[in-house]
Amino acid sequence: MRLVSPVGGDAKATIPAWWHEARFGMFIHWGLYALPAGTWKGEQIPSLGEWIMRNARIPVPEYEQLARRFNPVKFNADQWVSLAKRAGMKYLVITAKHHDGFAMYDSPCDPFNIVKATPFGRDPMTELAEACGKHGIRLCFYYSQTQDWRHPGGAGHWRFGEKWSKAFPPPEAFQDYLEKKAKPQVRELLTQYGSIGLIWFDTPLCITREQSLDLKRLVKSIQPDCIVCGRIGNQVGDYGTMGDNMIPAGRVAGYWETPATLNDTWGYKSYDHNWKSADRLLGLLVDLAGKGVNYLLNVGPTGEGEFPPESVERLEAIGEWMSVNGEAIYGTQPSPCPCELPWGRITWKGKRAYLHVTKWPEGPLRIHGIRSSISAARFLADPGARVTYRQQHDLERDWHTLELTLPPQAPGAHVAVLALDLEAPLDMDDTPIQQSDGSVTLLAHLAQVNPPDAVAFERNGTTEAWHTTEPELSWHFKVANGGRFTVEIVHWEAPGKEAEGHHEVSLRIGDTSLEGPLLRHRDLDSFRARRVSPEAVGILGEITLPAAGSYEAVLRATRIRPDTAGIMLSEVRLRSVATPD
Repeated sequence: MRLVSPVGGDAKATIPAWWHEARFGMFIHWGLYALPAGTWKGEQIPSLGEWIMRNARIPVPEYEQLARRFNPVKFNADQWVSLAKRAGMKYLVITAKHHDGFAMYDSPCDPFNIVKATPFGRDPMTELAEACGKHGIRLCFYYSQTQDWRHPGGAGHWRFGEKWSKAFPPPEAFQDYLEKKAKPQVRELLTQYGSIGLIWFDTPLCITREQSLDLKRLVKSIQPDCIVCGRIGNQVGDYGTMGDNMIPAGRVAGYWETPATLNDTWGYKSYDHNWKSADRLLGLLVDLAGKGVNYLLNVGPTGEGEFPPESVERLEAIGEWMSVNGEAIYGTQPSPCPCELPWGRITWKGKRAYLHVTKWPEGPLRIHGIRSSISAARFLADPGARVTYRQQHDLERDWHTLELTLPPQAPGAHVAVLALDLEAPLDMDDTPIQQSDGSVTLLAHLAQVNPPDAVAFERNGTTEAWHTTEPELSWHFKVANGGRFTVEIVHWEAPGKEAEGHHEVSLRIGDTSLEGPLLRHRDLDSFRARRVSPEAVGILGEITLPAAGSYEAVLRATRIRPDTAGIMLSEVRLRSVATPD
C-alpha cells in the first residue's frame, strides 16, 4: 500500500518523540503588519494580513515607519502561553522574522527589530521563553529564510530602486543575504533563548539544495535536537509540511504537520470575521490525528499585543474538549483504515482504539474491517453511558463487522469519543471495503500505478503530473452487498476552466466499463478543502456489481486537456443506489 510520503523529510527518519506525541500546537503570526491590520491608506488590501507590504506595494521607507508606532503594551507572554496550555497545545511556534524582514526579537545583526526600532523596547521572545518554561510548552521559532522584502538580497519580491518586481535576486545577492542576515539571525535565535523545539522555515522559492543543507547543518551544530521544518526546501527537512490548511486524503507515512488558520488570514486583519466554529476546528483536529498529521493552529495577535476575543473563545472551547478527550489525540497512531469513514475517524495507541464520532448515527454504528477482539467500550466524556457491541466475522468472505449500540444522543459537546479496549494492538483490513452507508472509496494515492511511477502524487494524496493516457490506476476492493452504484470522480479543477473542454477517463470494473468527461457536477463542502484549487465531483455514470465479493477497478485517462496541470485525482467513489432485486 502506498501512503503519502513526506516532501520534506524521510519517511524512515526519526525525530524527538515529543513532536509526535504533541499532535497539537499553536502558531502565532505577529509583526508590524498587525498595525495596519489589513488596511493601507484607507483601502482594505486583499489576501493575507502579513502580506500587506507586498500586496499594497508599500515602499520600504514607508513600511519602516510602522516600527515607530509599534508599541504592543498589552502583550502578556504568560497569558498567551497559559491559553495555549489550556487549549491542549504542546508547542508554540512564533514568527521571529517574517517576509517583511522585521525581527520580533533583539537581533544584534540587524537594528530593524522590536527592541531597537520601536517604542516598545522589549524582547517578547525572552518573555515567551520564560512563560513556556513555566507552563511546559515547547518554544519554537518561525523564520523566513528565503523571502526578505527589505534586504537587498532577499527573495520573493526583489526590489529595484523603489519598484516591486516578482523576479528573484541574482544568486550572488541571495547568498550575500544568507551569509549576512539569515544565518546570523538563525544563530541568534538558537543561542539567546535556551532550548528551541523546532525552526519553522517557509517559502523556499529560489534556495538551492546545498543552501538548505547548509542552513540545516547550522541548526544542528548549535542545537542537535532542534527539529527542522520541511519548508526549509529541497526535501532536507526533518518532517513534511502540508500546504496551508491542507488536509490529506488519507493517512500519511513519516512525520507531517498542517498549518491552519482560525479565520482566513494568519496576520491580524481587523475585518476578517470568517471564524471557523469550534465544531469545525475540532473536526479538523480529529481528521488530521486520524491521518497521522500534527495540527498547528494559528492566532494573529493585534498591534496592541492581544489575541482577538474570537480566537480566545474558540481555543477555550477546544481546551474543554481536550481536557476530557485528549488521550485520543496525544501520541496516537493514525487509523489503519484505507479510506475516510462516513461517521468519523479512528486513532489508536497500545491496546486501545478511539472512535471519533463526528456524525451521530440514527441506529447502530456499524464499522467494517476491525479484526481486533474488543473487551470493553466506553465514552471518554461519559464512562457510565450504556454502550453494547457485537463482533462478527464472515469466514468465507473474510468480512469483519463491529456493531455498536449507542445512546440516542452524543455525550458531551462537539465530537464524541468512544474508547475501545482491545486484546491486542489495533488490526484492520487494509483493503478498501464498503462502508456502513453503502459507499466504497478508492483513494488515488492507494492505487497501483502501471507503469510504476508513471503518475506522481501531491502532498495531499492527489495525482500530479498525470499528463498522458498511458498509465492505469487500479484498486482491489470488497463489497458486502452487491447492487447499483453511482461512480463519482473527485478531482481538482482550476476556476473558470469548465468551458475549455475536459479531461476524459474510463473506468472498468469486471466486464463493465464507463467512459466520459470529468464534468464538475458539484463542489464538495469547503470543510473538506485540501488545497487552494476547488475540489469538484464529476459523475461518470452507474455501474452494477452483481454480488458481494472482491472486485478490481481500473481507471485510465482517454483524453488529457492540453495546456493544463493534468488530471488531479483525489478519489473514485462508488455510491450505493440500490441493492439487487
